[in-house]
Amino acid sequence: MRGAVYHYDQDQDFGYINGVDGKRYIFTRNDLSRDVALVRGTLVEFQPDDGAAHTIVAAASTTPSSSSGQPSRPGQLAENRPAGSTGLWAYFLQTVTVNYYNFNGRARRKEFWAFCLCFVLVQLVLLGFGILVNLAINGFGINAGQSTIGLIPALIFTFAAGLSWIALVVRRLHDVGLSGWFVLPCFIPVIGGVAMLVLGLVQSQVGENPWGPVPAGVRT
Repeated sequence: MRGAVYHYDQDQDFGYINGVDGKRYIFTRNDLSRDVALVRGTLVEFQPDDGAAHTIVAAASTTPSSSSGQPSRPGQLAENRPAGSTGLWAYFLQTVTVNYYNFNGRARRKEFWAFCLCFVLVQLVLLGFGILVNLAINGFGINAGQSTIGLIPALIFTFAAGLSWIALVVRRLHDVGLSGWFVLPCFIPVIGGVAMLVLGLVQSQVGENPWGPVPAGVRT
């Protein structure tokens, strides 16, 4: 089985390996071969035995280069691609552009919270702008009009970002090992809010799952 070194205590002579099956296995130095570095994140292969890891060896490269110089299909614990910018704004822009209707793959927690934060900030700016526009049109008097045309940009933005939000939730569900169909309960009042909070707190599933490898930037 393939996995990654999670922790090793030299004084106590024991450590843990996160397997691709999502389970954590304990090991001692006697289970290691000499070519394994006890550094967190080191890829290894081992024989699982009732929660313990034996015959641990360094994992061979899983992304050999093809004749075109590009790596073949990943079979590793994390995406073997440049992470690019992983700032909050960069994640938000990716979600509403290149991943606008992308329901495949996985999304890490940072990408999820980046969208939430940036969406709220943009919405506040648009609402503030809309209020100013309405005040300019309606005036400040008691007999001022009741136009709400200034709120149209905020409304358009909300509907436009709706599909990208659903796609992001589906990818976040994939990241924790759940089917994207679990997005449906998220539309139930109260229950949906709690589900979104929990979904934003659960860690990425260790190793590759049916929806792809661990998103780039996630520490295994």
